[in-house]
Amino acid sequence: MPLILIEIADGVAVVTLNRPEAMNALSAALRVELAEAMLAVASDDTVRAVVLTGAGTRAFTAGLDLKELGASTAGLGAANATDPRDNPVRAVEQCAKPVIGAINGVAITGGFELALACDVLIASTNARFADTHARVGIMPGWGLSQKLSRMIGLSRAKELSLTGNFLDAATAERWGLVNRVVEADALLPTAMALARDMASIDPAMAAAYKALIDDGFALPFGEGMTLEAERSIAANTQVAPEAVEQARQAVMARGRSQG
Repeated sequence: MPLILIEIADGVAVVTLNRPEAMNALSAALRVELAEAMLAVASDDTVRAVVLTGAGTRAFTAGLDLKELGASTAGLGAANATDPRDNPVRAVEQCAKPVIGAINGVAITGGFELALACDVLIASTNARFADTHARVGIMPGWGLSQKLSRMIGLSRAKELSLTGNFLDAATAERWGLVNRVVEADALLPTAMALARDMASIDPAMAAAYKALIDDGFALPFGEGMTLEAERSIAANTQVAPEAVEQARQAVMARGRSQG
């Protein structure tokens, strides 16, 4: 049975972690298949946006396979490496296309980190988040200690990480961790509709804009503004007036259809 499923339609690839019997735990084998899947959709010109989710309703992913770690912690060093075949966050980050996380159940510890690797999070009412690194006795290595505080604030991040308590979907939305919460049967349709909206953007523009947001967010504000100015000048001087007018007409038509 494949550990990763890929379905492609209307410019959107749905990538599914497929170990529901193990709460989609990130075994070494699954991490390799995820890296291969994300590389495949990243290089497929028919794919313009990606939805990442988990099989079943119990779990997006429960994180690293603790049964594997219980037998040997030797894999922890590899898991913290930068190789996408070991590090699932790197696997997602190697995709320059928009990645929407459809969080169908629990996202725990390493699974929480994988969720935060996505560009946008849509959660079902079944979704819950927890950081149990401290309780397990393992330091995070996929970005959770830095990303979470930047998303929800320092004190809230400390509350989650220093208790290991679960955060329910409604509170996650209120804290700004997820964009919206929907019923379980509406999760994939909602995520795919948003992905199709993103897929309708010119792919080169989408990739460049995503990179600008991410690269700038990693910098102090002033440096981020400088980065935007540099890339804006370099890109916008190449735009033809005719292209701007054509795009303006299309934007106006789309706005009228949404009104």
